[in-house]
Order: sequence, then C-alpha cells, then structure tokens
Amino acid sequence: MKPGILEKGILLRIRFELEQYINLRPVKLYDERFCPLKDKGPADIDFVVARENNEGLYTGSGGFVFKGTPHEIAVQESINTRRGVERCLRFAFEFARKRNKERKLTLCGKTNVLTYAFDLWERAFHEVGQKDFPDIKRDYAHVDATTMWFVKNPEWFDVIVTDNMFGDIITDLAAMIQGGLGVAAGGNINPEGTSMFEPMGGSAPKYTGQNVINPIAAINAAAMMLDFLGETKAAAAIENASVQIINTKIQSLAAGKMGYSTTQVGDLVASAI
Repeated sequence: MKPGILEKGILLRIRFELEQYINLRPVKLYDERFCPLKDKGPADIDFVVARENNEGLYTGSGGFVFKGTPHEIAVQESINTRRGVERCLRFAFEFARKRNKERKLTLCGKTNVLTYAFDLWERAFHEVGQKDFPDIKRDYAHVDATTMWFVKNPEWFDVIVTDNMFGDIITDLAAMIQGGLGVAAGGNINPEGTSMFEPMGGSAPKYTGQNVINPIAAINAAAMMLDFLGETKAAAAIENASVQIINTKIQSLAAGKMGYSTTQVGDLVASAI
C-alpha cells in the first residue's frame, strides 16, 4: 500500500472514531508574491471553509457486484443525516458570527443534480439560519461555480459550508490561491471532544530527511490549536510571526526553494514571536 493511502486511512479512522465532524480550513493569503491569481492580494483572499467531516461519500457505504468481470458494478453512496448536516451547519453559522467579518455563510453544493442529499442540506441551511441565525446572511453556490469564483472573485467569500467530498476538493484549490500547501493548515474538530490540527499537505516521502519542507503549515496548525484552546494571544503571536517571516525572508513557499532549510524557517518564526 502506498504511504499516502495508508496515512489517509488512519486519519479517516481518527476523524470518524473521535467524531471530529468539522474540518476547518482558514484560507488566507499572506503575501501577494505567492498568489497565482492576477491582481489579487491579502485583502481579497481571506475566507474559511467548514467541511462536514464524518459523513457523505467517506463513510465507505457501497460495494461491488460481479467484481473483476465484464459485468462489474460498483456502487458508492453518499450518506447524509439530518443530525450530521445540522450540527455542521450550526457550527458554520456560529463561526460566521464569531468571525464577524461579513457575517455571511455560503452553502456550497449541487442542488440541481444531487436532488436528495443537497435538498436536505439546503432545507436545513435555511431552516436553521432563519430560526437561529437571522443576523447571518445566507448565500448558495454550486460547487463548480464555487471553484470558478475562487479564481475570479475570491473576495466574495466569508465562510463556506459544504459536504465531505466537495470540501475535500475545493480546499485544495483554496490552498493554491493562498500560496500553496506549504502554508495551508486545518483542524479536524469535535467541539465537545478531542480535536486534531494538521498541515493540509499530507506526507511527502520523497523529501524525507532532506530538511527542505516548508514548516509554516505545521506552525499555523499549532496556532489554530492554541486559538481553539482559548489561547488567542499566543495563537495571534504565532500567526503574526509567520506572516512577518513570509513577507521578509522567504523566497518561495515551495519545498527546497524557500532560501532556508526547514529548521531554519522554524527558527526564524520562533525568533519573531
């Protein structure tokens, strides 16, 4: 089994068994030099994706019939429960309120094709929003349109909420417009239990032992963890130090092209705190 597949399987098991039902992905551009989009800067790319993390296509529901034959059938089902959808939506609404930027929540889905799963998502979205979060503006975008707007007008977004699969896809594009996986951090959150914070790029075995990986994503994940634990000043100090080093020292956010080794970048951030 490939290392990435094994790692993914372990992470999925942790997320499911600890009911880390929110994957939270801040998307923030720190330096316009590293954004591939023309005429977009830090003021334009500053939004958050709240992804449902325990349901959808990732439950593994499905199976094969006549596997290995010319008549093979493969079925993979997306599982969406009212409980799972609503708790994700409530977290996202509350986060949009706490973030207090545009106080807008965008549901990213595919209601014109996924007429059962996203019918549930859309109904719950408006029911919960209208009843308990009237101060939060509700918006909707198909997932394909969302990827288009990430590239054309990322400044339109504040907080986005979506299902497991769509969230997995759009956050990789989001990482690229914020400068790459080298700075992309995220949290797998159980608001009432144990959470896990990580750099979003996964493993890169080809760089093992070379001391060339960008550590900023891991550092930013630590900042997210501290913020989640209520240590907001410490979290802000780490993020501000990362921004300072990115803007004044780093030549590139790509592995092996930073102008410094992994440990040197870590030391630079530590000294800037």
